[in-house]
Amino acid sequence: MELDFTDTPFDTKFIKPHEIEEIFEDPFSIRLLPDVDREDGETRYYLLGCTIGNRSLFLSFWGDGKKARVVAAREMSVDESAYYERKLAEIK
Repeated sequence: MELDFTDTPFDTKFIKPHEIEEIFEDPFSIRLLPDVDREDGETRYYLLGCTIGNRSLFLSFWGDGKKARVVAAREMSVDESAYYERKLAEIK
């Protein structure tokens, strides 16, 4: 899937594009669907994952199967990190 980084609404100096790519490639990442429909018709997905450098990130993105546009990226919260670790432990 191709990632679109044009006009990103987050600071790409704080979270590098290669780190976002690593989250998409993380085999243990957790992809969540939204629980409500948006007024603009977009379906946004949420992704929890770790980079190669073990940085835990939360992403919000939309995609059409060929291209994905990240609309938010940040460090995982404590609760999100605990959820990710719990799910990871279930897999291993």
